[in-house]
Amino acid sequence: MASYDLEEQEQIDSIKTWWKMYGNLVTGVVVAGSVAVIGWQGWNWHQRSQSAQASAIYGVLEQAVTARDAQKVKAAAGELAEKFGGTSYAALGALVAARQSFDAGDLKTAKAQLTWVAENGKDEIKDLARLRLTSVLLDEKAYGEALKQLEAAHAAAFAARFLELKGDVLAAEGKKAEARSAYKAALDKSETHEGRGGVGRELLQQKLDSLGEVT
Repeated sequence: MASYDLEEQEQIDSIKTWWKMYGNLVTGVVVAGSVAVIGWQGWNWHQRSQSAQASAIYGVLEQAVTARDAQKVKAAAGELAEKFGGTSYAALGALVAARQSFDAGDLKTAKAQLTWVAENGKDEIKDLARLRLTSVLLDEKAYGEALKQLEAAHAAAFAARFLELKGDVLAAEGKKAEARSAYKAALDKSETHEGRGGVGRELLQQKLDSLGEVT
């Protein structure tokens, strides 16, 4: 028994020595881990809360669109962008509001809303905003700005549409040869995504044919 007690005491002393050497480090790691877990849980809760609030405001925006209340649509979209800009609802809301503004003839507001999405949106939403913004700029004959939007990186699925719009802008500028090149490139891209019988290809071919032969 005495031998066992001595062995046990040696183990206790060894643990005490180890704890003196590494106790602070272990405590720090445990505390840091706890803080990280709490922080992660807090961040997730914040994200869920942000998304829920943004969803509610987006619902108000949709109701305002149905009621054709332009001011309410604009206000809801502005609140989404200002307070919940990191959510997908903000970009979607801005796109919807831009359409409302465009239909109402308020091109200045439509451009501002589309520009916001082009700069702050993600993935396909950003690409769609650039396309719509380019169309508005084309209507305004702001050809240089329109072409600049089309130079931005975009998803492969939108390649044909970007090239088609580039052709539209160049054709509007009277640059037929460059417009033909853009339309032909768009046809090549659309074949990949739509197939030879796609409606988009038919329209592209019509635009290409309307330019006539370039000598």
